[in-house]
Amino acid sequence: MEEDQREAVASLTPLAVSADDPQNMSDVQQNLSDEDAFKLLWEMKMRKRQGKPNLPDTVTELGTEDGCKVYLVGTAHFSESSRKDVVKTIQEVQPDVVVVELCQYRVSMLKMDEKTLLKEAREINLDKLQQAIKQNGVMSGLMQILLLKVSAHITEQLGMAPGGEFREAFKEAGKVPFCKFHLGDRPIPITFKRAIAALSIWQKVKLAWGLCFLSDPISKDDVEKCKQKDLLEQMMSEMIGEFPDLHRTIVAERDVYLAYMLKQAAKPLELPLALGPEPSQQIPSVVVGVVGMGHIPGIEKNWNNLLNIQELMSVPPPSLAAKVFKFAVKATLMGLMGYGCYRVGKGTIHLILSRPFIQSYLHKFTNQIF
Repeated sequence: MEEDQREAVASLTPLAVSADDPQNMSDVQQNLSDEDAFKLLWEMKMRKRQGKPNLPDTVTELGTEDGCKVYLVGTAHFSESSRKDVVKTIQEVQPDVVVVELCQYRVSMLKMDEKTLLKEAREINLDKLQQAIKQNGVMSGLMQILLLKVSAHITEQLGMAPGGEFREAFKEAGKVPFCKFHLGDRPIPITFKRAIAALSIWQKVKLAWGLCFLSDPISKDDVEKCKQKDLLEQMMSEMIGEFPDLHRTIVAERDVYLAYMLKQAAKPLELPLALGPEPSQQIPSVVVGVVGMGHIPGIEKNWNNLLNIQELMSVPPPSLAAKVFKFAVKATLMGLMGYGCYRVGKGTIHLILSRPFIQSYLHKFTNQIF
């Protein structure tokens, strides 16, 4: 995750230099030393930060003992209004750090355009299924694909790709001098594996059934009405309401993780010597957090607690029942493939079994059994 953050910060740096007055930046570079240019940018940032910010109603303000401020923007992941809220908040408070509800496995959405994201969300194919299973295992991979189906359903209904508020946060952070960009969510493979481990076999089947047959129509008005509780998370909550352990792993544990990452970002800043003669001079930092509206109550609840995320990052070993179920799923898939090959014919069987992907899968499957 640190490498992804460094890449994000690196890609933001050119924007941070040219944001306020592009025409004059060349003059600044020619006529000022690096130290003077640094001071000028810092003064411009502090000047914009003066006074009480005019913030949207969706913003919650938190503070630390060191005087650092965190402005939490509660968003709906498919809302145009949420994008505007994020832009306005960052422009008003001129943060030192922007933290978003993404992990390194989802950071690619920050650099994709809307058209590409719409295409990706609508196309759930065999390649995506294979990649999800390879990355997360059979059960977690299948669960990830089913959750992508929920997202794709909303995308299809609204014609709007998810995560627009995160892309806006990424762009706006680049316009603020010396602003860092952090990924604040728990890695999604860990979340899925912990979620699957918390369910019984019957619960897994029941949840998968509900996700597979999701078809309720959604309007843009429905999204905006859900500004008090994110639409995607509300739909998930309705489906997993009878599974409290699943809600704990997908929502409550991530509330704790997000609160921890926001508190880590909200540390006093040590000013460079270029800004003053006093060594190790520190000032309170300003942080903007961009998270789904459904996470705001949990973050507030955990804000003043002593947080430890070590346990939240562990994946419990699969139970015997889970191993049996996993074997049954694989055996069924292999049986169906074998029966299909038998019906097609011997020549086709030889052709299919000679494929590198099939041979690799059979090799892995045999090793797992024996």
